Amino acid sequence: MEPNLLPDERIDQLYGADIKIIQSKTVFSFSLDAVLLADFANPDRTRRGLTVDLCAGNGAVGLFFSPKTKGQIKMVEIQPRLADMARRSISLNGLATQAEVLTMDLNDVTTVIRPDSAAVVTCNPPYFVDAPTSQKNPNEHYAIARHELTTTLADVINAASGLLKMTGHAYFVFRPDRFLEMMTLLQAARLAPKRLQFVYPKPGREANMFLVDAIKDGKINGLKVLPPLTVADNEGNYVGHVRELLYGNEAQ
Repeated sequence: MEPNLLPDERIDQLYGADIKIIQSKTVFSFSLDAVLLADFANPDRTRRGLTVDLCAGNGAVGLFFSPKTKGQIKMVEIQPRLADMARRSISLNGLATQAEVLTMDLNDVTTVIRPDSAAVVTCNPPYFVDAPTSQKNPNEHYAIARHELTTTLADVINAASGLLKMTGHAYFVFRPDRFLEMMTLLQAARLAPKRLQFVYPKPGREANMFLVDAIKDGKINGLKVLPPLTVADNEGNYVGHVRELLYGNEAQ
């Protein structure tokens, strides 16, 4: 059954995961970073452990990750409008028995989700520090998603650590200019980086994203840097694995 859409909403599809999602150009639309994070993240070995997605937005990461796991998925989003979009997308994909959206501040998440209970935590956090001189989107929804207005990188990482059981995995996508800051915060929160992949927009360009997999209470050595991931060719056409994620079999 098709959901009730507000006037500014549409339904998009990620063909690689066979997932439909409610989007809004005036409120929130997922970006490629959400697709890459959901692909980069792995379920626990049993594929039945709890997954928590922080800063969930309209539910993109949790929805795109859902085909990988049979376990419960809890999405945490502070903005009611975005949380509502995520809930309707969950229903649209028939995932109501698997996925749930919690409309709340992630700093309070362990009052609802038991500490040390999650096998996997994913997060696509706000990228930009809330500095007095920083230019913010006049649209409040986009401003909160992009700038640290309601949370900080440290808050996100500490929340992830508090949720994870020992040897659970936290997966993040973030900007390279804050790479060292993230690595420092991860280790301070008992999260040992184990896999790292840099993402490049086109050949010959500098990386504009990185993906990291960190294990709670893991050993600090053993970091693996994966081959670089290039998003598009010089004409802007999606290529390789990224094209397959976005378009599935239609990419052939």
